[in-house]
Amino acid sequence: MDIDGVFSGGGVRGLALIGAYQAIEEKGLRFKRVAGTSAGAIVAAFVAAGYTSGELKDIMEEMDLGHLLDSNAVLPIPFLKWFRIYYRLGLYKGAALERWIEQKLKARGIYTFADLPDKSLRVIASDISNGRLLVLPDDLEKYGVPPETFPVARAIRMSASLPYFFEPVKLRSLEGTSLLVDGGVLSNFPMWLFDRENVKKVRPVIGVKLSHDFMERPKNKINNAIELYSALFQTMKDAHDARYISRKHEKNIIFIPTKGVLTTEFELSDDSKEELFQMGKHQGEQFLKKWTY
Repeated sequence: MDIDGVFSGGGVRGLALIGAYQAIEEKGLRFKRVAGTSAGAIVAAFVAAGYTSGELKDIMEEMDLGHLLDSNAVLPIPFLKWFRIYYRLGLYKGAALERWIEQKLKARGIYTFADLPDKSLRVIASDISNGRLLVLPDDLEKYGVPPETFPVARAIRMSASLPYFFEPVKLRSLEGTSLLVDGGVLSNFPMWLFDRENVKKVRPVIGVKLSHDFMERPKNKINNAIELYSALFQTMKDAHDARYISRKHEKNIIFIPTKGVLTTEFELSDDSKEELFQMGKHQGEQFLKKWTY
């Protein structure tokens, strides 16, 4: 049976999304259209390109996440790397991440959005220059950029440019240059693209979200400035989506709690990778036992 799918952001914890994808695939369900934000955008792009869950697991096992972190300069004193945030707006360039995505998509003959079926892939990015949420490739026309010629890997990098961690991506248009960052700033789980109130769905929709159930998520503990920033960013990522998703929608969402793994923990061990994968698969299997459509 064909379905539509949405994958949430969550940094390196996105490896758990692959496990959920395998559970869905083994159930005999096939994604017709997919959408995602940040790490979810990466998984969604690979799904749209035709990668199976087994192939993505192989990619997960062979890759060195640390190779995706590319700094502009070697700084002898670790503390000095934080000055990059002031001058470059991010610790890492993000070019290595884009090249890696580009390589994997190229292996499936995917370069631009014209190489994919229409509307089969949409990802979320945040235009912080103009204060806009962007749905890519749909909204590129607003910038005078032909969607069909835009590189898919560039769109995914835009969606996954975690603020302060990766440098923002520049989008040049007739309006000037806009800075784009992680879509999670405005919508970390864009299930609203496919599942809207009072609009008949084309086909069933399953979402995969890297978090607790919205109603069961523990409260943020705020005792210092660092915890305050963390709570602010978490609220930014989830408030829009939490307001949208009701109990009606939650019955179509696989929630994957990934406590203990940081969004930017790029030095994960092989055992930790496998643990994330198995957690995603387990949650997916449990969900599908009771899911009705």
